[in-house]
Parts: sequence; structure tokens; C-alpha cells
Amino acid sequence: MDPILAYMYYMQEAAKGKKLITRQVFFDLGKSVQFFPGVLTWFDRANTYAAEKGLSCEHYIISSGLKEIIEGTAIAHYFKGIFAAEFYYDAYNVPVWPAMAVNYTSKTQFLFRVNKGLLDVTEHESLNEYMPDEERRVPFKNMLYIGDGPTDIPCMKLCRVNGGHSMAVYQHDRSDAEGMLRDGRIDFAVPADYSEGSPLEKAVFAVMDKVAAQEKIRTLHKEHKRKVLPSF
Repeated sequence: MDPILAYMYYMQEAAKGKKLITRQVFFDLGKSVQFFPGVLTWFDRANTYAAEKGLSCEHYIISSGLKEIIEGTAIAHYFKGIFAAEFYYDAYNVPVWPAMAVNYTSKTQFLFRVNKGLLDVTEHESLNEYMPDEERRVPFKNMLYIGDGPTDIPCMKLCRVNGGHSMAVYQHDRSDAEGMLRDGRIDFAVPADYSEGSPLEKAVFAVMDKVAAQEKIRTLHKEHKRKVLPSF
């Protein structure tokens, strides 16, 4: 059984006769989620720095956890898209069936959704259609994927091979993160500390600097080409 489907099934089974689980119960659980240092101010700092560089910074979350719980957290409003496991609910908002299961391989489809600007998870046809790179809303080279374990490796690799960047964060045991760095799967391995001036912040801001420089070079290239080819 898929591990994500298994935990979603077990949650319902374990609650039978003991606790009524509803969408609101999950949402309320999100309110009690505790964050790593600096997370509550991280998004505003990242957005401000990006704006200073002439960039627009968007945040997405791709998780095997429950979307309903994530939506209840204090940071949910910062995300342009939340892609996570979720239930189908009956008329009383009681979960009856998994509507979406996000495992380590299916996570990659959501990077393509961000890449193409197709955030509606029910839209499958356009997702698989060919789209020229210049028409894709968010180039992979402008992406930075932050993960904390082996289940993030496919997304980390996808970003890197397409010119983007990947970062692994850790709490106490850094062996997995350092192993991914040695294997060339990520660009950075840093503590899960989002505070101002932290190694994580410095690395993310450095990526923003690179993206801004690349965009400046691309713009200059177009200007020079127009002088030679007015119809360009």
C-alpha cells in the first residue's frame, strides 16, 4: 500500500468510535504547528529582498502532509499554491476518501505545474501538452527547492538538472543532507534556521542575486540583438 494512502486510511480507522474527524478539526490542528526559528518573518524578508533586486518572489509548498492542516497554519497565506495530500469530504465535512495523495515521485508533477503556471490540480491535459520554454511562466532556472529528506530528492534533482537550485535543511542530524550534497543532488546543506543573517538566508539571497544578474544579462542581450536585427 502506498505509504501516504496508508497513513490517511489509518487516521480514519484509529479515530472510529473515539473522535469525530472533520475538515475543521484538521484546520484547527494547523493552528498549533510550531515553526523553525525565523519562519514567521521569513516570507516578508524574502519578498522584500527579491523586490529590491527587481524580482517577484513566489512561495509554494509541496508536501505529503495534509493540505487541510497546512491551510490552518499561521503561514498558509504566504503560499501561492499548496500542493499536499487531502481528503474528499461528505456533506458534513467528514473525510470519506483520499482525494489526493502526494508521494515522493508525484511531487515532481507540481514543479511542472509551477513551471507552466497550471496550478489547478484537476487540469491534466494542458500539463502534459508541449509548451515552449519561453512560454513557461516560471523557468526552472529561477526555482529554488528547499527540502528536508530523501522524499524530496526527485524534486531536488529535477530543479538542478534544469538549471535551478536545491537546498536541504536539517535539525540535528546532518548526515542525510551532507550525503545529498556529496552526491550532487543539492547545492546547499544548511540548518533549518530561517532567521535573519542565517546560512539559509544567505544562500537563498545569493540565488536571488544570480537570478537577477541572469535576467539583466538576458535583457541586455535582447537590446543588443535588436540593434543588429530590428525585427527581433
